[in-house]
Amino acid sequence: MPMSEDASVEISVTDLAARRAAGDVQIVDCRTDDEWDEERISGSRHIELNELAAAAESIGREQAVVFVCSGGSRSAMAAEAFRTSGFDAYSLAGGLTAWSEQGQDLEQ
Repeated sequence: MPMSEDASVEISVTDLAARRAAGDVQIVDCRTDDEWDEERISGSRHIELNELAAAAESIGREQAVVFVCSGGSRSAMAAEAFRTSGFDAYSLAGGLTAWSEQGQDLEQ
């Protein structure tokens, strides 16, 4: 079941935080290894953007998937591509920058 009734590929920090707390979403961080090593959302999975196509089979379809990057542009590309392949896929609006600015925790 889609997380959102509208067609937007973006999900807000507030919505992602609530769905993450409820355990009904998978988060895939598509940043580089160096970016991932600096900080990340706890419980997220790391698959670099250029490796997503090859790893698509390992991403479950039973839950919505939210892609994250630093500012939201790479994750938006990933979400659009996965939607085309039939996934219930989203991009975190504003990326990890927005996540952090809105007081959400990042692990290092």
